Amino acid sequence: DDVAAGAFAPGGASRWWLHHSLRALDERLNAIGSRLILRRGKTIDSLLAIAAETGARAIHLTRGYEPHAARLEQCLNAAARKIGIEVRRFPGALLMEPETLQNRSGQPFRVFSPFWRALLAAERPRAPQPAPRQLKKPKHWPRSDNLDDWQLLPKKPDWAGGLRATWAPGEVGATRRLTELVETALTAYATDRDRPDRPGTSMLSPHLHFGEVSPHQCWHAVDFAMERQPSLASGSASFLRELGWREFSYHLLHHWPTLPETSFRPEYEAFPWASDDAEARTNIAAWSRGQTGYPIVDAGMRQLWQTGWMHNRVRMIVASFLTKHLLVPWQTGAGWFWDTLVDADLANNAASWQWVAGSGADAAPYFRIFNPILQGQKFDPDGDYVRRYVPEIARLPVKFLHAPWTAPTEVLAEAGITLGETYPLPIVSHEQARRRALDAYATLKKGGIATDSADG
Repeated sequence: DDVAAGAFAPGGASRWWLHHSLRALDERLNAIGSRLILRRGKTIDSLLAIAAETGARAIHLTRGYEPHAARLEQCLNAAARKIGIEVRRFPGALLMEPETLQNRSGQPFRVFSPFWRALLAAERPRAPQPAPRQLKKPKHWPRSDNLDDWQLLPKKPDWAGGLRATWAPGEVGATRRLTELVETALTAYATDRDRPDRPGTSMLSPHLHFGEVSPHQCWHAVDFAMERQPSLASGSASFLRELGWREFSYHLLHHWPTLPETSFRPEYEAFPWASDDAEARTNIAAWSRGQTGYPIVDAGMRQLWQTGWMHNRVRMIVASFLTKHLLVPWQTGAGWFWDTLVDADLANNAASWQWVAGSGADAAPYFRIFNPILQGQKFDPDGDYVRRYVPEIARLPVKFLHAPWTAPTEVLAEAGITLGETYPLPIVSHEQARRRALDAYATLKKGGIATDSADG
């Protein structure tokens, strides 16, 4: 189909979610007297064919904001107009349409904080409408593909066991996640959302991406909870700000449609990334498999592979490690995330990777190079997260857990660890990699970028 022919066809994890999301949607439609019609082929041809078969006079759609979705909508409008069919587009996937907010100069925002202030000062997001209790049936049902024939699920091998154990795609699963957020997680959300060892995040991102819950539903549910219980103010404000970052990512993608492919800040196109040689390929493979020798990085990459998701704090850590410790282009990391995340979202993925790499809008200072040891100690202080996903070092005392190579020989032996065999030695030295990254970024000074030595 149109999307699959492009550079951003759904990855394996997204295809798994799509299968189950479509199945859940069909069940929901059946419950109110309707059904889901599936067609595979060119989108415009398929839509116009169904309209002709059913005698429909209009096509209603929710707006898509990705560049290919915008182009597709234009083509659909032109094709439908020729045969007298109306196309009616509705918002819904965002709190506000991306053209709505502009800075004082009438230009798109390039920095999050003023964007967020403008969004908060704008009209309150509309309340969600109640779902229909019944849908009118057509006289004759149009032909539909069989979902299983689309072969969206992995078979040989079936690597989706961890996804099945973690997720419940569909509106019911989305509602459950939102309820858990409001009733449980909001209390400590402001602090726990940075702790991968705690269930402190909403885990709503894939449900939002696939339209199983809307940002309006999330906004009003959280806002209402805060009104009833003022003690939730801090957690509520923190969660709504995360929705704001999602909005900002789409704002950027709409106004800068090359965001997923090229650096937002043009000077970064000249950045001296590591060459595509054997060493670079070996490092990328070690990173993607969770075999870097840095436990917090490896835990994150293994969580991603097992569950199709990674904690947000750890996403920043592993992205910093790839782009700054290994000097691998951010596009490589974004591509891996695109294939393995169940919440793979073009706007969020591109904006977030560029933010970490330093090349994006409102980016983290390029000189901010996450120290994976300190990050592990700060955000996984008891080592529960690392022990869960890197079990081969689980018996290490927490004092050495985030830097196993610093443990005495007898401690390693007692924990059953042979570095370089049962668990890898670090593939790069943090200090040497940090210095190399700073030297590489210093080559961009002529473009107006200052140097520093922040490390966190």
